Amino acid sequence: MKLYLKPGACSLSPHIVLQELGLAHETEVVDLARKVTASGANFLDINPKGYVPALMLDDGTLLTEGPAIVQYLADLHPEAKLAPPNGSLARYQLQSWLTYIGTELHKNFTPFFNPAASAEMKTQAGAMLQRRFALVESELASKSYLMGEDFTVADAYLFTVTSWAKFIHFDLSAFPQLQAFQTRMAARPAVQRALKAEGLI
Repeated sequence: MKLYLKPGACSLSPHIVLQELGLAHETEVVDLARKVTASGANFLDINPKGYVPALMLDDGTLLTEGPAIVQYLADLHPEAKLAPPNGSLARYQLQSWLTYIGTELHKNFTPFFNPAASAEMKTQAGAMLQRRFALVESELASKSYLMGEDFTVADAYLFTVTSWAKFIHFDLSAFPQLQAFQTRMAARPAVQRALKAEGLI
């Protein structure tokens, strides 16, 4: 498998999951502004959507969208329990978290990385992040990870998105449980390996 990524972007989430599962894989960095891969390929020829993550499977099939990719990877090794069994209520709760992170957290960071975004847009997005993170904070008050005491693929996504706070100077001091979660996640060997592979530490 080959994971197309941009260091520190949302592609870090499936990269962490690949490391957690110990799956053999390659990575290739994508220049998203120029739509060119590190090997010089036109990224749009690989993924017409033009963004990461994108996972090229061994048979040449391309899988896109982070939440779909991490669930696919988890299902390759169900014994690792990185996602509850398909069809279970817990699996739908996992999908609920993946959706929440993607639509309510991830997307509200977008204005801060968009040079065309106005100050008003950033202010509104920041206020929304405060409210959305407050819910995560309350959930983490009684458990170590989003789904309980065991790590799942949703935690890789939450860790990735929350790590962007430092780049936009978003203050997380009001969320001690979330900060403790980030520290817990950062200490995981798989997270360390992914961060090092992407040149982030």
